[in-house]
Amino acid sequence: MHTEVPKNTKTKRPRTKKTLSLKQKEGLQGYIFISPWIIGFLCITAGPLLFSLYGSFTNYDVTSRMDFIGLSNYIKMVTNDDLFWISLGNTIYYVVISVPLTVFGAVLLAVLLNQGIPGLRIFRTIYYLPTVLSGVGVYLLWMQLLNPTTGLVNTMLSWIGIQGPAWLLDPNWTKPALIFMKFWSLGGGMLLYLASLQGVPKSLYEAAEIDGANAFKRFIHITLPMISPVIFFEFVTGIIGGFQVFQEAYVMTDNGDGGPANSLVFFNLHMWDKAFNVFDMGYAMAMSWVLFIIILILTLINLKLAPRWVHYQGGDQK
Repeated sequence: MHTEVPKNTKTKRPRTKKTLSLKQKEGLQGYIFISPWIIGFLCITAGPLLFSLYGSFTNYDVTSRMDFIGLSNYIKMVTNDDLFWISLGNTIYYVVISVPLTVFGAVLLAVLLNQGIPGLRIFRTIYYLPTVLSGVGVYLLWMQLLNPTTGLVNTMLSWIGIQGPAWLLDPNWTKPALIFMKFWSLGGGMLLYLASLQGVPKSLYEAAEIDGANAFKRFIHITLPMISPVIFFEFVTGIIGGFQVFQEAYVMTDNGDGGPANSLVFFNLHMWDKAFNVFDMGYAMAMSWVLFIIILILTLINLKLAPRWVHYQGGDQK
């Protein structure tokens, strides 16, 4: 006898365990390895970042609760805070003058130290050593060097018949003094340019020399284009660092008061004063976001203009 199988009965298939593909396993392992960074980013960076964004729209002095006041901090910043515009102007002055000069100085120093002369390693070490010194110690040293009466800088100027300025005591010379001091740390950029110069093919110089190009033309048409990616990197990071100048003005003025006639009240110094002297944290957070937007816009502009002058050996990157 044949037994009929009911039509509604479904045959059960054995369950198979889902196995991850090799690509999925590698992805999972990658996330496990970077999980400490992800956790740190969320807790230390993203969390405070979002907190400061919300805090910029509040009236917050640390001791009381946050009262939402909308755009009042931003309106107050541009309409009722003279030091905001003074600090922004001082910072822009510092960035516009110091960044091109330090980039040019580091490139020139690297080119000079790339020549085949005896004792190059010693000179490279001497020029790089100042970059490893502590910031505060260097600023205290420069305060002594720039002393208008007993400082070494004015003493050396007097040897050639020049009366040195008052430097940190004269509002017309305070920012030039800090820019002059910036040349102390050219060794860091010099090292990057020097490494980049080592990668320039000598055949390019030989071909240009055969065609009759002098040293200046070889520098303009070969050296600068070949090291332009490093120049671009130093230029962008220099702008970002310049807008965040703080230590110099805080250490080299009386308790961070901004120097004579507010000539050294930089943006970060004014923001620090609002946060930790006045305890107007909401206003300081708003200032930090204005600074972030300014740096972001300038960085995007530089990235947009980069393809016009930055050249790569494998072709222009667009």
